[in-house]
Amino acid sequence: MRKKRIYKKHFGPDFEYNRLDIGRFINYLMLDGKKTAAEKIIHDCFNVLAEKTGQDPVAVFEKAMENAAPDIELASRRVGGANYQIPIEVRPDRRFILAARWIITAARGKKGMPMSKRLAEELLAAANNEGNAIKKKLDTHKMAEANRAFAHFANFSKSKNK
Repeated sequence: MRKKRIYKKHFGPDFEYNRLDIGRFINYLMLDGKKTAAEKIIHDCFNVLAEKTGQDPVAVFEKAMENAAPDIELASRRVGGANYQIPIEVRPDRRFILAARWIITAARGKKGMPMSKRLAEELLAAANNEGNAIKKKLDTHKMAEANRAFAHFANFSKSKNK
């Protein structure tokens, strides 16, 4: 049976900065359909970043997303009755999704401050190659490196079924 076709999602840009990546980040940050609240958090976060760094907050955001995005991840593949964790390259759109997810999760994990300040701290840490999101990326890369011996299974099951 064929897989269901996955249609590409079309995201709108952020209204203040007119950028698609910030619009996508807002959508990932949003909880319970409260987009206005997520936009307010992002814009307050960018104001905090501008105050702390004195740089363009969009540049800090780009640097943080670039640093937190993984190059390799693990995919589970069943070969001969055993499951193997196979390192595979990450597609560019998935890189952004994973980086955004890890940064948002790290910011939500902190307590005691408003979300905009927590997010600003995490973005700043990621821009400086520090923080929980970068730790998650490095852990993923270490796991992929440890399982590099199984990389030859990457296309094994696809060619076997034909």
